[in-house]
Amino acid sequence: MPEQASSPRLLIAGHINLETTLQVDAFPITYAPVRYPFYGVNTTVAGVGYNLTAALTILGNTVDLLALVGQDDTGTLVYDALRRLNVAGDYVLPALQQTAQSVILYDGNGQRAIYTDLKDIQEHTYPADVAERALATADLAVICNINFSRPLLARAHALNVPIATDVHAISDIHDDYNRDYMAHAHILFQSHERLPGTPTDWIKQVWATYATPIVVVGMGSQGALLGIHTGESITHVPAVSTRPVINTVGAGDALFAAFLHTYAHTQDARLALRKAVVFASYKIGVAGAAEGFLNTNELDDEWSNRVD
Repeated sequence: MPEQASSPRLLIAGHINLETTLQVDAFPITYAPVRYPFYGVNTTVAGVGYNLTAALTILGNTVDLLALVGQDDTGTLVYDALRRLNVAGDYVLPALQQTAQSVILYDGNGQRAIYTDLKDIQEHTYPADVAERALATADLAVICNINFSRPLLARAHALNVPIATDVHAISDIHDDYNRDYMAHAHILFQSHERLPGTPTDWIKQVWATYATPIVVVGMGSQGALLGIHTGESITHVPAVSTRPVINTVGAGDALFAAFLHTYAHTQDARLALRKAVVFASYKIGVAGAAEGFLNTNELDDEWSNRVD
């Protein structure tokens, strides 16, 4: 199906942090008082909200990012990064004392250990009047499961703006923290890592509990599973290899972003997931969560090389 000429406007409400990646020899890490991993330590702006914004912007979409950052030097780095992306920072508010930070250790096999310090962001709520202005022009609201975005679920629903969300590594269909996000989602992503049963069984549980129209379970090296409620169709999309794996951090965000890009333009969920698997495969050839994204032409080229 050809993509439509007009571009939908996407709202993303999600967190931003300063991310430091450290390459280690192997897990577990053997103690040494000093190491010198030349070019193995890198610091960039990342976080789910920023990762999605970067990927979708590079893919050519119009994005409004709603986020909270600190009144600190790190907050300044965030605005600088947004300017380089040509993303307006009007909805990124310096409402915190400190910007969230993360440290990610990864080895040569792509394994990673993530440490995220959210500071006090979970105690804050995004201002309702500012959110209302952004929602008024949105065609799709991508509302990440960070506490400050929770009130946006009801507002987007009231305005008939479709909602997409990713609840990441979840294990309980009635999870207290994520239940609101799952109940409101038109498009729901999650990881297979902590599911209580098979991904297929989980999709059926989601349908029975929330009647979610589109459910995607990311399964890492096994690809991804797509559930379409209408007709109760479940499709497995295998993983692909586009280049050597450096770090799998951010793979789920890349999968989510690329799916939303294609789906928003075509309304074809199967095509969207097949192309998203290619996009995510290419992304994990770099170390940082907000790096390694293909643009639209590059994605189309990678995709066309795999179409019979």
